[in-house]
Amino acid sequence: MTTVTIEGVNMAKPDLKDIEAAERKPLWQRLGWLALIWAGSVLALFIVASLMRMFMNAAGLTTH
Repeated sequence: MTTVTIEGVNMAKPDLKDIEAAERKPLWQRLGWLALIWAGSVLALFIVASLMRMFMNAAGLTTH
């Protein structure tokens, strides 16, 4: 990897061989990571929404 500095922050720029190595990974493994990240984001959204609903109910705000 090559290090690039953008606005004082060091950013790692992947080399071609790193990209090719990632593309050689099996499709099921890449799709598995995609599904895991998606499920994690859905879970995080559920937790935030549940906390907001709990605080709104505690403040006396209801949907009906």
